[in-house]
Parts: sequence; C-alpha cells; structure tokens
Amino acid sequence: MRAFVAGATGYTGRHLVRVLRERGHEVAAHVRPDSPSLGQWRERFGALGASVDNSAWEAEAMSAALRTFRPTHVFALLGTTRRRMRADGGQRTSYDVVDYGFTSLLLRATVAVVPTARFIYLSSLGASERGNAYLRARGRAERELRESGLSWIAARPGVITGQDREESRPAERLAGVAIDAFLRAFAALGVREPARKYASLTGEALARALASLAEDAPDGIYDAGALRERAGAGE
Repeated sequence: MRAFVAGATGYTGRHLVRVLRERGHEVAAHVRPDSPSLGQWRERFGALGASVDNSAWEAEAMSAALRTFRPTHVFALLGTTRRRMRADGGQRTSYDVVDYGFTSLLLRATVAVVPTARFIYLSSLGASERGNAYLRARGRAERELRESGLSWIAARPGVITGQDREESRPAERLAGVAIDAFLRAFAALGVREPARKYASLTGEALARALASLAEDAPDGIYDAGALRERAGAGE
C-alpha cells in the first residue's frame, strides 16, 4: 500500500500513520503548509519512516501531490472543531469548509489523478444530509464518495476519545465516559448490541480498524461495532 493520509496530525491520523508504517506500508502524511508545528511533524513522522507532504488545500496543489506520490490508498480524516470555528468566526474553519470542502477537494483530485486508488473516509455516526451542520457535512461527503466511481470505505464511529489524546477535549471525554457507562449498564442486563455499536473508540483502535479495512474489506459503510471488531478490540 502507498497511503496518502490527509488529517495526519489529528488524534486518529497520527496513530494511523504509525499503524500503517508498522504494517509495512509507504506513507505520505499531509500537514497543512501554515501549521506552526510543521517542523515538529516532519521530525515525528520522519522518525516513523513516513514522508511529509505540505501541499496547500487547493485543487491544483493537491492534484500535483497525488500525481507525485501515486497513492494506492487515500485516507481522509479531516475535521474542524467548535473552538477553531469560534476563533475565526467560522470563515475558514466551518464544517462546510473543512469537513466537507477539503474532503470533497481531495476526493475530486483522487478521481482525476489516481482513479484506481481506494478512498477511506472517516465519517461519523449519524451522518446525513438532513442532520445538523456537522452531520450534513459528513452526509454530503459520503454521497459524493458513493457516486465517485472509486473503491471506498466510510467509517462511522461514535465518540473518539482516549487518555492519550493530546488536545484538551474535556467535554468529549466526559461524553465518552457517560455513554460507555450507560452502555455497560445495558450490557450487564444482557442487552449487548448497543454497546457493540455505539461505545467509544480510542484513536489507536480506530486507526487499526481503518488500516485493516483499507487492506481487504468490501466497499461500504462500517459502524463502530464493525470498527471495533476490525481493531481486535471486540469481545
């Protein structure tokens, strides 16, 4: 596999780069050109044996990056946060711009440059074009992916959290703890399916699942239960 990972500096992305390298795959980790930590990411990913691409989020630049690297697999793990949107008023970091827009740009570049590549998209539980702004962005991206003509995987985890998450995301961690406790209570009563489908995943477990799915899974949408099983974390 020659894997191009967009969103490589995120919680799941940084695990995915490492997991792919451990499985013997070549990896180009994309880091945005204006990242204040670009040098640190070059060192961190370089130590894993991965190359770093810092192409701008523009159609021509991204197409050139894919043309140079010629990936067999393209991973889109792109997303913004409410904190970033508040910081700039949502002008450059809205769900439409990042979660949908950058994913769509990368998808179109893949179709144009490497149409035989497999596209692996990190979506979300509840993705739908009729949901809230976040879920609508994910739903739009999924529709374009299904219609692209590419081989594709869409992963729909629930809460993604873990003690190793470097960003401060207290609300997300509390949500994960609360949801998991609720689901464990159901499981104790013998109702195990909700826990299988909706319990939280760590970034590392999700990365293992994405790498495994990319290698040999049939095209399609995979929920948290399927992801957990692929990660080897299922009961």
